[in-house]
Amino acid sequence: MFSFLKKKSVIPHVRLTGVIGSAGRFNKGIDLAGQRDILKKAFSLKKISHVAVSINSPGGSPVQSHLIYSYIRQLAEKNKVKVIIFAEDVAASGGYLISCAGDEIYANSSSIIGSIGVISASFGFKDLIQKIGVERRVYTAGKNKSTLDPFVEEKEEDVKRLKNIQLELHADFIKVVETSRGSKLKDPEKNNIFTGEFWTGKTALGLGLIDGIGNADQILKEKFGEKVIIKNFEKPKGFIARKLSSSMLDPVEKLTNIIEEKSMWQKFGL
Repeated sequence: MFSFLKKKSVIPHVRLTGVIGSAGRFNKGIDLAGQRDILKKAFSLKKISHVAVSINSPGGSPVQSHLIYSYIRQLAEKNKVKVIIFAEDVAASGGYLISCAGDEIYANSSSIIGSIGVISASFGFKDLIQKIGVERRVYTAGKNKSTLDPFVEEKEEDVKRLKNIQLELHADFIKVVETSRGSKLKDPEKNNIFTGEFWTGKTALGLGLIDGIGNADQILKEKFGEKVIIKNFEKPKGFIARKLSSSMLDPVEKLTNIIEEKSMWQKFGL
């Protein structure tokens, strides 16, 4: 008869959306500096048992991905709470690395999950500048300072050096996934889990990359009851930041930013 006195469960819910790292002078993507306060507030709510984090990101900076992952785990352990991750359209590359901060990971059956690898892409303009009669002048102290300059012939030793760095970053990524998912992973070598391949949420479930299919509202109600209170935390974009990002970038930089960001999303069909 006193059921109305029963306290409802409160679940803080943080949303992380966008490319990870910087995207131009004023248009910032997801980074730790920008998300630290909102994450700290969410984990600081009193008498909570879980924090939910929704991620919608095609990846980006490996450093910022790892920093955010580590900070979420640090807050979870300090406050003795569990983390539930919800992948939206995409949790790929660095987006999946952050997802590994979850004690459980859920996704839509059509979400894109995975891309556990490292990529570096650029262009070569050597023949173009010769054709249009432009002379390249670069002065350095340190013979490797101009490594992989896009306006000169690519050097084998430069490519080898870059690939060694990529292998180290890839090994770090794999370690995070293995620590997070452990025995849940289904035969990683046979299933190409660490090759940079990506899958739908439905397939990712069978590979052990996620724990279930469902969205945040649905899963949280199943776990904590229909009357669960989901308290949303999302960093608002301030007026000054909106004005700066829309008016202070020159047209070329603005277009470059758009192309760079869109190319990351379009890799996953979005």
